[in-house]
Amino acid sequence: MADVLENKRAATRFRILVEIADRQPAVSQGEIAAAVGVTSQAVSEYIRDLVSEGLVRKEGRSRYRVTKEGVDWLFQAATDVRRFAEHVTDDVLGNVGEDAAIATDSVEAGETVTLSIVDGLLHATPGDDGPATGVATTMAEGGKVVGVTGFSGVIDLEPGVVTVYQVPPIRAGTESVDLETLAKACEGADLVAAMGVEAVGTLRSLSLTPDTIFAAGEVAADAASRGLDVVVVTTVDTAGRVTDALRDSGLAYEVADL
Repeated sequence: MADVLENKRAATRFRILVEIADRQPAVSQGEIAAAVGVTSQAVSEYIRDLVSEGLVRKEGRSRYRVTKEGVDWLFQAATDVRRFAEHVTDDVLGNVGEDAAIATDSVEAGETVTLSIVDGLLHATPGDDGPATGVATTMAEGGKVVGVTGFSGVIDLEPGVVTVYQVPPIRAGTESVDLETLAKACEGADLVAAMGVEAVGTLRSLSLTPDTIFAAGEVAADAASRGLDVVVVTTVDTAGRVTDALRDSGLAYEVADL
């Protein structure tokens, strides 16, 4: 479990650091105390510890700023909390809920089914031969949607590969791009995402239409988590927005220039 969820002190420390980051540089300890639910004296003690550890820098009376080390700590703690929340919603609450799947063959209500991810979608196959199973709540023919509950086990799924290709922005002029490499990469990908007009234009020059031109990083992360191989085409300027989303998801990725 994430440290900030294991004990009250760690949770309070996390919340105070968040409040400082939100209010910096003019920080009112009284306002933070009211927001977090502790005394002003306690906030003062926490801030003193954060300063001594290099997570917060004091710039003057009632003026503080979160350092780079503090930002890194917040990002890591927030990521841990998010992953725990996903575990609760997906693994814990998901076991007592109901989800939809594509039936690979005829299924009867109450029948045990084996669960798998195919093309990024949950599929249900009659029988209990796989590592993850559930119970059908409805009847369905092959290829139709079936309700599934009573989830057990873990779906054997290898995350997909994400490759980010950078194209030059328009202001760079007519820089050459290795279109052959990009075409081969897109041909072998399950999903192609683009961010920016230059990226869309580059794909169109290859007679290719991206599967999405919005939230490319988030879409790529979601698709790869479901086992799909993804190519993202973006400009050098916007590549950071894509990689930030991929890094936040915890997925490995590769960035390549064309």
